[in-house]
Amino acid sequence: MMYLSVALFAYLIGSAPFALVVSKAMKLADPRSYGSGNPGATNVLRSGSLRAAALTFAGDAGKGGLAVWVAACALRRFGASSGLGNEVIALAALSVFMGHVWPVFFRFRGGRGVSTAAGILFAIHPALGAASAATWCIIAFFFRYSSLAALVTAVFAPLYQMLIFGPNILSAALIIISGILVFRHRSNIHHLCCGTEPRIGQKADE
Repeated sequence: MMYLSVALFAYLIGSAPFALVVSKAMKLADPRSYGSGNPGATNVLRSGSLRAAALTFAGDAGKGGLAVWVAACALRRFGASSGLGNEVIALAALSVFMGHVWPVFFRFRGGRGVSTAAGILFAIHPALGAASAATWCIIAFFFRYSSLAALVTAVFAPLYQMLIFGPNILSAALIIISGILVFRHRSNIHHLCCGTEPRIGQKADE
């Protein structure tokens, strides 16, 4: 019952469409109607509103962190008496990520999961989040491609986790999350190879 409750809670939290809520509240176009069509912070930035993109990122990262934090609290409260372990946190991480990528409220068509993954990583451990964020920033700074930065970070994040904590159930969860993230970026990979991928900050009509 604990596993089902954690998975359902995390999935529903992950399905919250912050890109759409923020865009509507700020009277911006639906992010699914321009750019990549992806309801995420990077595509919202293509509307020209840095504030909207920042709020979208905060919301998407926050829901990832919230799901993992609630699972960790539940583990501390009930783990000793029920024999539960880090698989509860791993389940929450996977579920909230899948909720964002395949949201039940929008016909299972969601974002690519970069912001939500960032929130998950910071919630697992600040050092893991910081190492992953630094990787993203370095790649983004030198190459100016958000998608490339996300792809490189997706490869390194599970490795960082294993270096910090050693291989465990969380490593497996992060490998799955990274695999899904890379899969969701397959069109970006094609555009990167063809030289047609938009750079960070490029507006939708450019």
